[in-house]
Amino acid sequence: MFTGLVEATGTVVSLEAKGDQARLLLELPFASELALGDSVAINGCCLTVAEFSDAGTAFDLLAQTLRVTSLGNLASGSVVNLERAMMVGDRFGGHFVQGHVDGTGTITRLEENGQDHILGVSLPPEIHRHCIDKGSLTVDGISLTIAELGASEATFWITPHTWEHTHLYLAKLGQSVNLEVDLLAKYVDKLLEGRLKSGTLPQ
Repeated sequence: MFTGLVEATGTVVSLEAKGDQARLLLELPFASELALGDSVAINGCCLTVAEFSDAGTAFDLLAQTLRVTSLGNLASGSVVNLERAMMVGDRFGGHFVQGHVDGTGTITRLEENGQDHILGVSLPPEIHRHCIDKGSLTVDGISLTIAELGASEATFWITPHTWEHTHLYLAKLGQSVNLEVDLLAKYVDKLLEGRLKSGTLPQ
């Protein structure tokens, strides 16, 4: 479990294809504090530490991960958002983030507004249906509040701290980003779907 509060950024050393899978090698600022098998959210995708070497920390990307996320677009030198899994007793400042990416969107808007920035992201229908104004959405591992929800896009206001301490300062129009909807929204949707099918939902 994660919070969506990005802890640090890392740099891609390499992304090596292995059949329908891949191995991602990263330079991490907290590598010495990790152990084999630890979970790290990389651009919002929960991955497991597979190997340590002098070159960096390795993570294996399954075929499903490459299909659902944007991690396959990474290249040497790419900057990624990082968050280690929560520990018991940690402060909980974001929202419940599993690191299970639901799909990807595209950056459609990047504007400066005083010290803040405005970010627009296109949403596929299966993501949009779980979103509400002022609700939470995880974008490349960042817990963001939806300032405005359009027909197929969400708009976010980004604070200077978030802009400077995540990879957003490098963001470009057209860039693909990982999206994870609020866990509670998914459970409510599933519950209502079941009750509608069974005819037990009050009219």
